Amino acid sequence: MKIAYLECLTGISGDMCLGALVDAGVPLDYLTYKLQALGIGSEYQLHAEQVHQNAQQATKVHVTLTGRPNVAGDISQHSYASEANASNHLTSGSAIPIDLPRARHLPEIEQLIINGALPIRAKKWSLAIFQELAEAEAAVHGVERDRVHFHEVGATDAIVDIVGTALGLDWLGIDRVYCSPLPTGGGTVWAAHGRLNVPAPAVLKLWERHQVPVYSNGIERELVTPTGAAIAVTLSHSFGPPPAITLHKIGLGAGSHQLPLPNRLRLWIGESSDLSATDPGLETIIVLETQVDDLNPQAIGYTFDALFAAGALDVFTQAIGMKKSRPGVLITVLCQPEKSTDCETVLFRETSTLGIRRSQQQRTVLARQIQSIETEYGPVRVKVARQGSTIVNVQPEYEDCARLAKQHDVAWREVQRIVLHTWYASNTPA
Repeated sequence: MKIAYLECLTGISGDMCLGALVDAGVPLDYLTYKLQALGIGSEYQLHAEQVHQNAQQATKVHVTLTGRPNVAGDISQHSYASEANASNHLTSGSAIPIDLPRARHLPEIEQLIINGALPIRAKKWSLAIFQELAEAEAAVHGVERDRVHFHEVGATDAIVDIVGTALGLDWLGIDRVYCSPLPTGGGTVWAAHGRLNVPAPAVLKLWERHQVPVYSNGIERELVTPTGAAIAVTLSHSFGPPPAITLHKIGLGAGSHQLPLPNRLRLWIGESSDLSATDPGLETIIVLETQVDDLNPQAIGYTFDALFAAGALDVFTQAIGMKKSRPGVLITVLCQPEKSTDCETVLFRETSTLGIRRSQQQRTVLARQIQSIETEYGPVRVKVARQGSTIVNVQPEYEDCARLAKQHDVAWREVQRIVLHTWYASNTPA
């Protein structure tokens, strides 16, 4: 499986992604040709050059706006600085905002992508990135997603950056993307309604929605743009150190300003050495554990329900002996990495624990589907598990069997037996 890792020591923006992809071998002519399918070619020009950041070479891609689209609609006000002209970094003391082309709403952009002759994955990724950014902007401004009047998504250069990034990753054959923690930056940036603190509100909302790990590298600039943040959170499988890969290529995408650190996005490309990335039945989970000896037993059942509502995959307890020979309970929670913070919050809120252990493990899971069958007692859902094309487990849903057993005043085991008999009778070849 081919892996891409975004190393964002000085942040991420749309044009930095394009630069890294071109530096890694994606032909600029290919991007230019494919982007013509969007029908906005008259609004911009695309070119690349080799630049030096702190005496180190990288590729800078420029999206130069050539004029306003000749269509009816709202005219943009001042907005976030264009990604091409000020990627990562309009701050305190900067010039006045740049006047961008007409702002487009999300439905219009979606139609541009849907109607364009783009590769299937590139189309899917582009739509997902725009939808993430629209959700964040809608939450910030308190409006419906489709009515967001925002320029970071509507601006021509942002469309080119996002769709171009999706095209480049598809051309490279990338199967999974990972990303480093992101720097917060600092200072202020010009927006439609004046100056905003960095990180911009849409960036913070994207980080919050996806629980992105962030840190300060001491640089008081806008390091992560809304477009860059949307690309990272939408495409990345997880945020953290580089995954286990056999490294094949590094692509270097340059930012626009000289910074104390080399202002580059480093794109690592390689083949995965992680079994969970190549085996669809193997997945990474987080295991949370805590033990308590002073909790009312009635609270444990309530905690179970709250954990499942927060996204836990499984919760179980064990009786244990604790210090001073006191009997206690070990609570174990299994969850997806992105749900771990929510589950920890429940444990701290609903139990008397003062600490939670966290570990990362891998588990093998069977592919499963829910089928509904009709029996003499009524409809019942059946969970069917497969390993490859082989069915290895068939289990009726407990709640459905219990409901029918009570309704017809028969034993639960009898309902389960009838369900299994009915399923196998209809799924066994004659």
